[in-house]
Amino acid sequence: MRIKIILADDHQIVRQGLRMLLASEPDMMVVGESDNGRDTVKLTQELAPDVIIMDISMPDLNGIDATRQIVAVNSRVKIIALSMHSDSLFVLNMLRSGAWGYLLKDCALEELVKAIRTVMREKTYISPGVSDILIKDFAHNLAEEPCSAYTLLTPREREVLQLMAEGRNTLQIANTLCLSSKTVEAHRKQIMNKVGIHNVAELTKYAIRQGLTSLGV
Repeated sequence: MRIKIILADDHQIVRQGLRMLLASEPDMMVVGESDNGRDTVKLTQELAPDVIIMDISMPDLNGIDATRQIVAVNSRVKIIALSMHSDSLFVLNMLRSGAWGYLLKDCALEELVKAIRTVMREKTYISPGVSDILIKDFAHNLAEEPCSAYTLLTPREREVLQLMAEGRNTLQIANTLCLSSKTVEAHRKQIMNKVGIHNVAELTKYAIRQGLTSLGV
């Protein structure tokens, strides 16, 4: 039986390249593509893939929170991060969200194929370069980031912050998340109080640094 794969990346050329490369693998098939995290969550429910190749910096919902939502509903699916970010903040939060693998975008096709087959055997796969970074951070007690958006904010607050950073107004955020405008405003105040930032421009910069949005990437 062939491994069913979804490609989630906001760059079409990346998805097309991955689709063409994986097409040469007889035991793998790409069954769907998505350019944002929220659609990836929906597509996963519709197509029931075995593996998702997930970018981190995507619009509407980032790859880390998309992974968290997907795994909460279907723990069987194996998610592999394919990202430009090598910082331990992104790696650890992706793994904590339920990902089985983490690769950098400059990896060779052979490594991606190896990662897919590894996670299908219920084993974690992390690029050697990323592993070195994690080991060094643990050795210096830097693995936990107390000021990270993933430790300070709730999942819902992160969703609101990402949409704020991407230019959505209160009503648009409310409609996207099926919330009332009053609830969105309450989340906005909580976010500002927790991160200690009280203007949208600085919040946007914070969201970019934390990998919550693809703006500026």
